[in-house]
Amino acid sequence: MLGLFRPNKYFTCFLSNQVNLKLSFKFTWLNFRIFVDMITRFAFKAILHRLQKTPAVAILGPRQVGKTTLAKSISKQFKKDVLYFDLENPRHEAVLMTDAYTLLEDNKEKLIIIDEIQRRPELFTYLRPLIDDYRKNSRFLLLGSASPQLVKGVSESLAGRIHYADLSPLYLNELPKTTAQDKLWFRGGFPKALLAKKDTDYCVWMDDFIKTYTERDLNDIYGINLPRTVVSSFWKMLAHHHGGLYNAEMFGRSLGITSPTVTKYLDYLEGAFLVRRLPSYFVNAKKRLIKAPKIYIADSGILHRLINIDTVSDLKTNPVVGASWEGFVIEQIRCNLPRGFEIYFYRTQNGAEADLVITKALKPVACIEIKLSNTPKISDGFYNSIMDLETTTNFVITPRADNIKLSKGLTLTNLSLFLSKHQNEVTK
Repeated sequence: MLGLFRPNKYFTCFLSNQVNLKLSFKFTWLNFRIFVDMITRFAFKAILHRLQKTPAVAILGPRQVGKTTLAKSISKQFKKDVLYFDLENPRHEAVLMTDAYTLLEDNKEKLIIIDEIQRRPELFTYLRPLIDDYRKNSRFLLLGSASPQLVKGVSESLAGRIHYADLSPLYLNELPKTTAQDKLWFRGGFPKALLAKKDTDYCVWMDDFIKTYTERDLNDIYGINLPRTVVSSFWKMLAHHHGGLYNAEMFGRSLGITSPTVTKYLDYLEGAFLVRRLPSYFVNAKKRLIKAPKIYIADSGILHRLINIDTVSDLKTNPVVGASWEGFVIEQIRCNLPRGFEIYFYRTQNGAEADLVITKALKPVACIEIKLSNTPKISDGFYNSIMDLETTTNFVITPRADNIKLSKGLTLTNLSLFLSKHQNEVTK
C-alpha cells in the first residue's frame, strides 16, 4: 500500500493510488547546509539507541529547532523502509487520517515518522494497540512541538512503549570551535537565527518567528484559541522579568486577567519549550526558604528580540545583560545534564543564595554562582549556600575566566571549560 521514504536531497514519499508527495527540504543557504552537516547533535546517538530498543520515540522541541533534520539523519541508520508524514501538509494529513489505524497497521515493518503529531492527538490512542499487537522496536519516530500532557485530547498512556526525548536549540559544545560564544549567546541556538549573515537578518528571522508563534503556532499546537495580544504582552513581560521570581498575581494585575489564567498561559509557553521554570530547592525544612520558581526565556535569542536588543554591543550595555548571561549558562548546563540529575536555585530569606544547584536524587552535588565579570567578587550568600547544602564541589562560572582554585571545593572557571570538563566530573 505504501512505498519508500528516501531521506536524501529531497524527502520523497511514494504512495499508491497515484499519490506522489514530494517534500523538499532543500535549504536556500549553502553555508547553512555546510554548517548543519558539520554538526552531530548530541541527542543523535541517544535517540538512535532508544529507537533501537523501544517501539516508539518522540522527539519534542520548539518549531525550527531541527527535529526533522535530526529525524532524517536517524532514518539513514536503518535498513528498513521509512515512511514520513508531515501533518502540516494537507495532502499528507488527508492520506494518513483517511484510515490511520489500517494504514499504520499495514506498514508495521517500516519505520514510520510522523511530524507535528500534536495536530492529531487521536494518533496517540492508536499507537498503544498497534504497539501491543506487534511488539517490535524501531516502529515509530514521532516529532512534536509541545509537551503531550498539554495537548488537548491526549489522554492515552504509552508508558513502557515510548521514550520521550527533548531537543533543545543548538548549544555551545555541539558547535564547531570557530563559532563564537558571544554569537551563540546573543542570537540563541535556533540554526537559522545563529547562522544569519548579519545581525539584522537574525532580528528579522526571530521577529517573524515570535510573531508566528503568538498569532498562529500556539493555537495550532494546542488546538485552542488564545488571545494573541494578551499572550504577546505576557511573553514580553516574562522577558523583562527574565531570571526573576514568578508571581502570578503581579502578572495578572498587569494583564487584566486572573492568576490561574496567567499560570495556564505560562504552562502553554513552557509546554511549547519557549519558557523555563527553575524550581527552588527547599528540601531543608530548617531554613526559611524562597519557594516560588524563577522564570527564564529558554532561548537567549528569543529573549533579546522580545526586549528589542539589536546587537551584541547593545546587549552588553543593557540592564538585562547579567540576567541574560545567567539564563544562558543555566540553559547550557541543563542541555548537558545526564539522566538522574536535576537543577534548582537556592535562596533563603536570610540572604543565602546559589544561582544553580545540581542534585542527584534530591541530594545537592554542586552549587554554582554565575557571574558576568571574569574577576568576580564572591558573595557571602553563596558561601552560606555551600554551608547549608554541604556541597564539596562548587563553581563560579564566567564567560572567559581562567581555571583557578579559589578555595577547597570552589573553582573559578569559564563556561566552555565547565561544560567540557567539570560538568562530567560532577555528574559521573
